[in-house]
Amino acid sequence: MSMTQRQLPARRLSSMLGARIGEQPAYAWLSEGIRQLVTNGRVLHGTMLPSERDLVGALGLSRTTVTRAYQELRERGFAEARQGSGTQIRIPGGNVGGGSEPLTPGSLEIMAPGGIDLTCGAPTAPVGLAGFYERALDQLPGYIGGMGYYPLGLPVLRAAIAADYVRRGLPTDPEQIVVTAGALSGVASIARALLAPGAKVLAESPSYPNSVSSLRQHGARMTALPIGPEGSDVPGIEAALAGGGFSAMLCLPDFHNPTGTLLGNEGRQRWAHALDLRGVRGIIDETNAELWLDSRPEVMPMAAYSSNLITVGSASKTYWGGLRLGWIRAPHALVGAIHQGRATMDLGAPVLEQIVLSLLISERAGIDEQTRTRLRDNRDWLHASLAEAVPGWKIQKPSGGMSLWCNLPEPRSMALAAQAKKSGLLLTPGSVFAVNDHGLERWLRVPYALDRTELERALPLLADAWNAVG
Repeated sequence: MSMTQRQLPARRLSSMLGARIGEQPAYAWLSEGIRQLVTNGRVLHGTMLPSERDLVGALGLSRTTVTRAYQELRERGFAEARQGSGTQIRIPGGNVGGGSEPLTPGSLEIMAPGGIDLTCGAPTAPVGLAGFYERALDQLPGYIGGMGYYPLGLPVLRAAIAADYVRRGLPTDPEQIVVTAGALSGVASIARALLAPGAKVLAESPSYPNSVSSLRQHGARMTALPIGPEGSDVPGIEAALAGGGFSAMLCLPDFHNPTGTLLGNEGRQRWAHALDLRGVRGIIDETNAELWLDSRPEVMPMAAYSSNLITVGSASKTYWGGLRLGWIRAPHALVGAIHQGRATMDLGAPVLEQIVLSLLISERAGIDEQTRTRLRDNRDWLHASLAEAVPGWKIQKPSGGMSLWCNLPEPRSMALAAQAKKSGLLLTPGSVFAVNDHGLERWLRVPYALDRTELERALPLLADAWNAVG
């Protein structure tokens, strides 16, 4: 069903609006209630509202009241009359859409109109995000009196992030937090502060390509260590570190991107001990830490096992990529150096977005149960559907994350991506995730964050493309 065909039943709208509270006129209550549902993402652009007659019966209001409320929505740009169809919700300025997560610059693709983007492994914004922006705007005047520069981040946000680490079992104070313009900015800041040009950095392969690219552009010499679909090879990590010569290691113990594996506490402790034993600085990417789908994992942040580790977090996966905010949790002695390294790239993150994120974190308003359920259902459906459509593929079902890491029977993922593009389906071949920029041709990352209708459209295109090249 297309977006313009969505129909909102009167009983469903009545339930979403809830009971009328306050003394405002009934038409104003109805108009504002629908507008809030739209701005909070619960009623989507293109949805057909109930007929005035049906809504009169569901709400017990007069026809005049409902007519006036619909008229006010149209005047404010949140609805339009469709001849012969009724009243349709619209977003002022139109539904922009898009905004998919870009990977490395060399892999950036422009999607044709009507195409399907299966390169992005990020969720949509949580329900109610617009309301947090409205509340942040109420707080903004308190900051406007100053110059607006907060190089380490707003104190309120640093305190909220520190408190969240404490909640997770890792003692942290706000002075250990540096707010950045995303996790990628955090990795780059750490590299500039702590790594000399030419420093050797170890990373599991596959790995998140943007972080690897950022380290390499700083001048780091990357060394790959394989990670399989079963998860991190801790004895292999210990052996590689024992070989010596490494300054740092990029670590993704939490729903590793792209494999989706989760490392247990024993493995985290051994990994941290091996880093300390060899004097290697661990850069822990926790971007996916909250992306559990089956049950909340009983694991500690890896930094709980060593005071020398540096953790990078992000709002993009837990909250919304459009916030463009991240953070670094570092040992006290390194905060100054990281701040100096970061100052060569930017002078701080936007104030309004920092206020929004502080509210989201303080109220733990990240991925809600509705979103987890949708992602879990998508994962299960896609895993089962791929097993039927492309039976030669081997795919383990992860307990979290945003994608399936598919093992192909032939090294043809680049050819598969090229073939699928002809049908308007964008894919990311496994080689994009290779630390050494080559290999992993037997692998393909298939995200399941899109709406089910889009995944259902994508599946036959993917299967047809594989049949053509596999």
